[in-house]
Amino acid sequence: MKKQESKKNPIVNMLKSSLMDLPSPASISFMWNFGFLLGMTLTTQIATGLILSMMYNPDTNTAFSTMVSIMKDINTGWITRMIHMNGASVFFILLYIHTARGLYFNSPTNQKKVWISGTAILLAVMATAFLGYVLPWGQMSFWGATVITGVLSAIPIVGNELVTWIWGGPSVSQPTLNRFFSLHFLLPMMIAAMVLVHLILLHENGSSNPTNSFTNSDKVKFNPKFLIKDIVPMIAIMMLTLILVSMEPHLLGDVENFNTANPLIAPVHIQPEWYFLFAYVILRSIPSKLGGVVALALSIIILAPLIAKKSKNAKFSPAKKTKFWALISIILILTWIGAKAVESPFEGIGQVYTILYFSTVISL
Repeated sequence: MKKQESKKNPIVNMLKSSLMDLPSPASISFMWNFGFLLGMTLTTQIATGLILSMMYNPDTNTAFSTMVSIMKDINTGWITRMIHMNGASVFFILLYIHTARGLYFNSPTNQKKVWISGTAILLAVMATAFLGYVLPWGQMSFWGATVITGVLSAIPIVGNELVTWIWGGPSVSQPTLNRFFSLHFLLPMMIAAMVLVHLILLHENGSSNPTNSFTNSDKVKFNPKFLIKDIVPMIAIMMLTLILVSMEPHLLGDVENFNTANPLIAPVHIQPEWYFLFAYVILRSIPSKLGGVVALALSIIILAPLIAKKSKNAKFSPAKKTKFWALISIILILTWIGAKAVESPFEGIGQVYTILYFSTVISL
């Protein structure tokens, strides 16, 4: 009787058809695991973020001491915060690999709607991570927020008013922290909804695959083989994250954030988190302030128009494969340059590789 009731339940049937009985290409490899891993990591980030929000006080006078209290006084507070902080880095590693896999196997051409929704998710995730970076109210958090939001003043006509509205006053202060905290809490919920749309669009035509074959004869049920294939890397990622949190929890952070925010003394070298460094170099490599803002936005938005190009799967195109790995090398070099001071020769190298970045993406 219970089995018959479950068969008639539309919600159970929908979940079963979407998750268990989903026809999946038989040729997909471990490179197709990253969507599942991203869903797992997003769930972890939302859960740990919700717990931290119950302990955090968005006040410029006490925000930093609140973080110290979470680390020292609250039971399991330190591991919750470290999982959340390092989980952001893990999330971006998985997200960048997921995006790179899409570029390599020609997802912009084969799955236009999925690619556009994925680009929107990438932008939303980057915005959320930036807002979260400010909340501990450390020295680099404060000055990073001041510099990055300050560049918006270059927007013609509305720039200064926009910055004042974001700051809630003449500088980054209490209203800014309140707004960033509220938005950082809200945006992950929106991202979860966007991910749902992303999955619905993906299931319209089915997943891509290494052979670019979309015939039904090449497909098998997702459960149990592909489900097991997803669970194994999930356990590996969880173990690696816990090792990072236990052994080197501050490895991917900035030492300046061990100091409370001081509006009177700026750090010698202001920089965002490592996963934004390539975009930050593009911003600072353009002499014009407005040009830098436009280039910063285009560094991600430029992925969307790739749907209009008719290109081949890099697996079957040596030329595209060469350009793809050239792009990966360029992004890694830009990330390295972003961690350096704005001085010779790093400034010049950043400008050259900014041009190479855009030209390589366009040529894919």
